[in-house]
Amino acid sequence: MPKICFLDSKTIGKDIDLSILNELGDVTIYEETSPEEVVERIKEQDIVITNKVILNSSNLSQAKNLKLICITATGTNNVDLNYTKEHGIVVTNVAGYSTHSVIQHTFAMAFYLIEHLSYYDQYVKSKEYCNNDIFTHIGKPFYELKGKTWGIIGLGTIGQGVAKIASAFGCNVIYYSTSGKNNNQPFTQVSLDTLLSTSDIISIHAPLNEKTNNLLTYNELIKMKKSAILLNLGRGNIVNEKDLAKALNNNIIAGAGLDVLSHEPMGKNNPLFSVENKEKLFITPHIAWASTEARSLLIKEVAENIRAFLKGEHRNRV
Repeated sequence: MPKICFLDSKTIGKDIDLSILNELGDVTIYEETSPEEVVERIKEQDIVITNKVILNSSNLSQAKNLKLICITATGTNNVDLNYTKEHGIVVTNVAGYSTHSVIQHTFAMAFYLIEHLSYYDQYVKSKEYCNNDIFTHIGKPFYELKGKTWGIIGLGTIGQGVAKIASAFGCNVIYYSTSGKNNNQPFTQVSLDTLLSTSDIISIHAPLNEKTNNLLTYNELIKMKKSAILLNLGRGNIVNEKDLAKALNNNIIAGAGLDVLSHEPMGKNNPLFSVENKEKLFITPHIAWASTEARSLLIKEVAENIRAFLKGEHRNRV
């Protein structure tokens, strides 16, 4: 039986059943692996499973039996693909497992901000509502999605899913293609400037590359409506965090929801901590991808990648 190790199972969550991997070989599971521990843990392995542990020439060169690396994610930047190609090590990844989870989280963030749910929840739990003189309390007006313009940056699979649901809520959906390739869609393609100036909600679902890095700085944010909210579920560096904090403090935009950050975990000196009105900023710790169903599917897909490799079949090879 092949020797298999999972270097960072903690990234998948302790609630996900990994027993399916035991059907495929002699499995060792580590919750976390530090850089200093990598060589010792992979040197005798035939198959290595990793999410974020760095595998490069310095440690891979010590793993003489290694035949397959399974990445429990879509991104492959933690593996030296030049080295693996030169040494005949197969690398696989998994795509599409989190699409529904990210789409759902996009709307969860949108509603949290649009309906001022933090404010209303605190109003009731602080017992202020107990002293109210009428049955309701409209302390902060909120608006319906119907009739609003939802702008999408990056109309890939996730962006298209968001667009369809936004349309179902009665939104006018427009999009900006960061790659320039998605130009045959049922939605209206516009320039970035037009999207910024006309959208009531903007959600980002683009990858990070030379075209999207630092795409939204203060110069772009000031083009948005003061009533607009910005949602980033793409990659952290697409939005300049210092400029976003400035825009929120200067009331340039109404609010922002972020599931991705420039550094993860975020540093204690992150400029977003300087946002004065905390209700305007909603941050989650990179969990949009991580519904129970998505993580379960991810492990099943990794198992299928291994099973296919052992049969000599090509499946999700990078």
